[in-house]
Amino acid sequence: MMGRAVPWPVPADILAILIPSRSLSEWLSYLESLHPKAIELGLDRVERVRQKLNLSPTFPIITVGGTNGKGSTCAMLEGILTEAGYRVGCYTSPHLLRYNERVRVAGVEVDDASLCQAFAEIELARGDIPLTYFEFGTLAAVWYFMHVGIDVAVLEIGLGGRLDAVNVFDPDCAIITSIDLDHTDYLGTTRESIGNEKAGIFRPGVAAICGDTHPPITVPQRAKEIGARYLQIGHDFGAARAATNWAFWNQGSRIEALPMPALNGDFQFDNACCAIMALNQLEAQLPAVTHDHIRTGLAHVVLTGRFQKLCENPDIFLDVAHNPHAAEGLAENLRKSRRAGGKTLAVFGMLADKDVAGVVEALAGEIDGWFVIGIDNYRGLSAVDLEKVVRAHASDVPVIVCPSMDEALRQACRSAGEGDRIAAFGSFYIVADVLRALPTTGTGSYGC
Repeated sequence: MMGRAVPWPVPADILAILIPSRSLSEWLSYLESLHPKAIELGLDRVERVRQKLNLSPTFPIITVGGTNGKGSTCAMLEGILTEAGYRVGCYTSPHLLRYNERVRVAGVEVDDASLCQAFAEIELARGDIPLTYFEFGTLAAVWYFMHVGIDVAVLEIGLGGRLDAVNVFDPDCAIITSIDLDHTDYLGTTRESIGNEKAGIFRPGVAAICGDTHPPITVPQRAKEIGARYLQIGHDFGAARAATNWAFWNQGSRIEALPMPALNGDFQFDNACCAIMALNQLEAQLPAVTHDHIRTGLAHVVLTGRFQKLCENPDIFLDVAHNPHAAEGLAENLRKSRRAGGKTLAVFGMLADKDVAGVVEALAGEIDGWFVIGIDNYRGLSAVDLEKVVRAHASDVPVIVCPSMDEALRQACRSAGEGDRIAAFGSFYIVADVLRALPTTGTGSYGC
């Protein structure tokens, strides 16, 4: 039955006959089993399925790649465009608590039934073509956007760019937020090689926006080779900051009196500039966006796990920082917000394929005690191995091995005094576990 030529989209009654009925959790488990590798870069397989489904969107597409800052930039674009009255389809990854977080229309997560329908459409179309979890989900998201009708799509690149599944869709504007060492097993071990992979999302004649202030030479070279319209932060556009507001500038105009980004960190100015520059370049396709929409969108943007203050007494901050570049940004935020005499305690876990030593080194000067835990995932680093790395690079402060997130939070809360705070970071898994633990129990359950 698989591979049979059928009209798209398949009527729901026919789809129910051809594809077994599954809940969303059952679909996700099935997707995880489809391909022997969690990650297999390459566009051939996903492109074949895209063509079978005739997924050729007519709405404008903004793709967002980079090492860090992708999620923030997507959230800013989504917020501004929504304020302007556009029906925005936003696809991001990974998720924290629910897969539905990855696919949003008009600011609302797509419901389980709609995701299941989209997955069934992809399943029927792919035949015997193997797809990874991310490839399957990417096709399903764009199928859904086309099925329900949107005005504009914001698509976050999953890994790299050139060979990422999102790159089968031609963007009307491509953004690279930052470039640093991460996923070196797949992208190479230098900024130059990684930059070349990320610049693979550029297209001839299309705006190619770079938000890295010192990009590797491979990024502008790639843009020049293919004839993309390369726009570099600090040269073609940027931020002019004042005490209580800031201005966006490019070579043709300025937007004054912008509110400070709702997301914390100086690097968020760069992300905001990339978002605004993209909208500037798409003015002909998205003419409704005004300066007031930009101001309101930036002021109200919310993104879970980006130096997010979750509770008080003690203050608990969440951050998904999982590579040295992101850890440097977290260290800056911690340094600027530290109370006089207050300590910062870390609840910390990481994946084994990340630069754990680099993250610890970036944050060692800001952390006064570490509560380390393992991550229950095939890629997770054990608490014992993590302790060894932390002790090697932060030997002058206590390091406590904890068997679980509950115990780490409990011990951190009991150790926190007046004016102290807790920072939970190192992985999306860590932030997700804290979110699961605290909203239902409150910090009081942990002795705070």
